[in-house]
Amino acid sequence: MLLKFSIIAVFILGLFLAGPSIFAYAESPQKASDDTITIKANYKEQLEERIFATGDVEIHYKNIKLFADSIELNTETKDVFARGNVVIQMPDEQLSVEEILINLDSTEGTLQKGFGLVQPTVRYEAETIERKDANFYRFHKASITSCTQTNPRWKFSFSKANFKKNDYIEMWNSVLSIKKIPVFYLPYMRYPLGKEKSTGFLTPQLGFSGRKGMVFAQGFYWALKRNMDATINYNYYSTRGMGGGLEYRYLFSQGTGGRLNLYYFFFKEDPERETPPNAYIFRFNHNQPLPHGFAIVADVDYQSSFDFLREFDNDYKRALVSNRRSQVYLFRYWSYYKLYMQVSRFETHFTEINDSVISYNFPQINFSIHQLKLFNPLYFSFSSSFRRWEYGWQWQYQNNSQSQSQSLALTPALTLPFKLIPWVSLSCSFVGKFNYYFQSYDPSSWRVVDEPILTSNFVLHTKLVGPVFYKIYYGAQGEAKVKHVIEPYCTYHYESPVGASDRIITPAGFFRFHYVRYGINNHVIVRENKKPRTIFTLGVSNTFYIAEEESPLNRFRVEGVIPQFEDIRGYIRFYPLRKYRLDFSAGFNPYFKTFSSLRMTANFGNPGDLVNLRVNWYKGVNPYQKKAWYNRHQIGCAGGFRIPKYSLEAWAQFDFNIQQRKMLYSAVSLTYHYHCLDFLAYLKIFYFRDKPEMQFRVTFGLGNIGKTTDFLGGAEF
Repeated sequence: MLLKFSIIAVFILGLFLAGPSIFAYAESPQKASDDTITIKANYKEQLEERIFATGDVEIHYKNIKLFADSIELNTETKDVFARGNVVIQMPDEQLSVEEILINLDSTEGTLQKGFGLVQPTVRYEAETIERKDANFYRFHKASITSCTQTNPRWKFSFSKANFKKNDYIEMWNSVLSIKKIPVFYLPYMRYPLGKEKSTGFLTPQLGFSGRKGMVFAQGFYWALKRNMDATINYNYYSTRGMGGGLEYRYLFSQGTGGRLNLYYFFFKEDPERETPPNAYIFRFNHNQPLPHGFAIVADVDYQSSFDFLREFDNDYKRALVSNRRSQVYLFRYWSYYKLYMQVSRFETHFTEINDSVISYNFPQINFSIHQLKLFNPLYFSFSSSFRRWEYGWQWQYQNNSQSQSQSLALTPALTLPFKLIPWVSLSCSFVGKFNYYFQSYDPSSWRVVDEPILTSNFVLHTKLVGPVFYKIYYGAQGEAKVKHVIEPYCTYHYESPVGASDRIITPAGFFRFHYVRYGINNHVIVRENKKPRTIFTLGVSNTFYIAEEESPLNRFRVEGVIPQFEDIRGYIRFYPLRKYRLDFSAGFNPYFKTFSSLRMTANFGNPGDLVNLRVNWYKGVNPYQKKAWYNRHQIGCAGGFRIPKYSLEAWAQFDFNIQQRKMLYSAVSLTYHYHCLDFLAYLKIFYFRDKPEMQFRVTFGLGNIGKTTDFLGGAEF
């Protein structure tokens, strides 16, 4: 009997001593709620307000879960000190540390030797982490990356940092390492974390130029507001100098928006040659609706030096076409009416002769009424304009001999369109032209004098389309598949003579148009998704001038005779699929039996497709002029491809002057997407410059940090 009681006593004593282990995963006897702290552990002991637990400890409190080897918890202050394999889970965040002291209510605390993941992909490691609140940390001796690989492809290491969740991390004494190789050092770095655009430095662009030496470009993005931002750019060329630029973009309600570009370049002193003056570029675009249906548009593209643009602008097309423009126009459209007012200046520079053509409009005002129906089938149109203008070469402006005048024009018109039969249409219009010129040429000296001239004449214009022939081809099910349309047309235009036309001041001469224009068009139309689509068009046309001595051809002679026929024009447009396009046009001169122009544009695919290709070929000859600089003959080709399997993108372009048998421009770029890294490298060769220049540049993107772009570069790269 004593033995039985002894066994029972030992069993009860064993339960008492082993209780914490046997009931290790029993929850706290308190009723669970959001404010209840639930602890699970192999061993747990409570002394007043302090709880000690060891062995696979779990703490559940509100939306926080904490796992550790051992913990010490104050149930009144909610302070927790945890050690050994500590993992704390919070919404959109998880941290792993060796030890942590944290308050479960405020989530403020200090973490030692920890690493964490901020959703979705930002990872960090630190010797010490001070958690100030739910969204703000301070790191000491830490690193950060947005790569998700076990061994990240890149990371920033730094001495200290401020971390604001879903916003930014600003680092001091930061070093960027790709793999384990340090790339560059920055005393201060701000890395964006949020989905919205944020202020910060972009990754730099490094390169080499045969004429400009080492090249360095650095951009800074400034997120001013949701509707406006700015990019500040710095460029350094070791042998030529340095420059800086600003791009400011803005967008307001009701369509008001625009872009401002400023750039200034400081040339470096060169003891071997004359140093050019500093250069600048100013570009501005603005659109703004105004009350009562009006709108205003400003467009300015001005550079102080065409030579600077040709040497430094890396946009091939922009560098070859030297233009300056400044224009502001105000307009309003309503019903049948249109009001347009413009102040403008345009300049085109010709490098071959080192001269420019300049034109001014200050102002030009137009008011028009379009196709106002009087009664069926008669329509009334009206246009009026006032124009004060100047035009001439730069040397003419220098000696004040440019053409200039001002005029007022009133042009009422009556139009009568009707169909004779279903496959023939005819349109007739009668136009009155009344022009008042405030200045004129003196018939004795041919100088400009303030003697006004009032002229009036009329225009008769008729256009006959038809007879139109067509044939429809049907499919096996009897549905219409293809339609072929043949459409001939003929236009007769008569403009009555104008008295004293030789006294009228115009930029390029006064012409009276009296001609017959005729041609034929062929269209092939297919049905796609129950809608018609034209896949092939062929057209041929020609113009015969009846009053050839007053036509635009009166400047030319063929064996002493003014030509009456314009060049025969033809074109082909072939769009078999929406991604494949072919456009071809030609002009044939019937007097010299030669092609005056040939142009072809072919597109295979679109940018972004796996493969895309664009070819442009042009040949232009003025048979009436013997100077070679009037003629052009060149070919250009651009295309690219993507290999998703290897994360590669490539793009190439070249332009060749066939007439002079020399290359104008060639470029190739390669982009490699390496998980969370983007590498971009390109090589450009500018043959058209006074001395050919080869330029090589590289840049990269790091997760949320964009790449610095070339402020003077083209859109292709």
